[in-house]
Amino acid sequence: MKQNKHKIVNDPVWGFIDLDSGLLFDLIEHPYFQRLRRIRQLGLTSLVYSGANHTRFEHSIGSMYLVQSALQVLREKGVEITDEEAEGVTAAILLHDLGHGPFSHALEESIVKGISHEELSLLFMQELNEEFDGKLDLAIRIFLDQYPKHFLHLLVSSQLDMDRLDFLKRDSFYCGVSEGVVSSDRIIKMLDVRNDQLVVEAKGIYSVEKFLIARRMMYWQVYLHKTVVSAERTLVNLLRRASDLVASGRTVSSSGAFASFLQGEVTAADFRSPEREVRREALNQFAGIDDSDILCTIKDWINYSDPVLSDLSARIINRKLMKIKISQHPFSEAQVQEIVWKVQEKLAIPNDETDYFISVGEMTNNAYQPDGEAILILYKNGKLKDIRDASDINLEVLSKTVRKHFVCYPAKISQGN
Repeated sequence: MKQNKHKIVNDPVWGFIDLDSGLLFDLIEHPYFQRLRRIRQLGLTSLVYSGANHTRFEHSIGSMYLVQSALQVLREKGVEITDEEAEGVTAAILLHDLGHGPFSHALEESIVKGISHEELSLLFMQELNEEFDGKLDLAIRIFLDQYPKHFLHLLVSSQLDMDRLDFLKRDSFYCGVSEGVVSSDRIIKMLDVRNDQLVVEAKGIYSVEKFLIARRMMYWQVYLHKTVVSAERTLVNLLRRASDLVASGRTVSSSGAFASFLQGEVTAADFRSPEREVRREALNQFAGIDDSDILCTIKDWINYSDPVLSDLSARIINRKLMKIKISQHPFSEAQVQEIVWKVQEKLAIPNDETDYFISVGEMTNNAYQPDGEAILILYKNGKLKDIRDASDINLEVLSKTVRKHFVCYPAKISQGN
């Protein structure tokens, strides 16, 4: 009996989403993709916005839906897109986040070093391609922008791609903020292709402007919210402390596959090994880690004998986060040193452990990159303009990289400056 693979997903953001393709259905059913159900899209952001518990699984399905919608619009406008190309670009966007681990940026900085989530996503796609007998060849070429139809790649990765359209609206929905609400439907309806470039008809220019403004606002309001930054830096230092303890010979308990990375048994070289079995084992180990592994391990570390690891773990689990100060200018060495002295005094810790409790860094935000792939506006006479030139508002502000500097430290350390 032939299995019915036509499924419907009821998505709270986009409504009912049809899954017709046998390949897409099989990819979603694969354990690599199902793992995304256990990876939260916004990591520790739920410590600020309590509803932000949605997952990368939902986001990937939503991005797939938007690509399918865009393909339908482009075909209706006469853009030639074969069924194979449609399946390829849809598979590419569906799998684009496979390489994200739990709290991915914190993990990349402290445990899974030397390899980015983008590279891991590609490695997962290549491994799946082996399992699916080459059915992802086209998807990988589109993902890497190695396919002649460049506009298909732009649907997956550009300054106005379906990934961004989904996560802005989805993250806004779950966080309960209005900053990320954009006219995604209208933007997609206005899409077209000229000279192998994805373009937006001039009637959609205001929706694109709103998209760029929303992107800027969401970064300050959600992604770079100061308390989120504080929580993430605490997690980075916590995982770094655990890694340093293991490197010094201490036994630090951890669950499942997480132990392999914490103990340095799996490295970036394993993912890049010329031997498929070595790469596959590394990918399987990585796929065995999700949010629950990290959080359960951190809960156990609250009772660990090392006071630094115990303290930082309790701060994450009990939401006793570091205080964070934001400045338009870098903090001086004298300012940072004063904090160091007070931390040593108040917490009674040696100098070589102070940096686990203090983080100094910067946040950057720019909604539109002038040196990136331009968002092109199409006029009725066929002329194309960069959105910066076509807009009647000053988009130079959105193109400028804004930097804010921060320092995080224990809240009970009083500051007089």
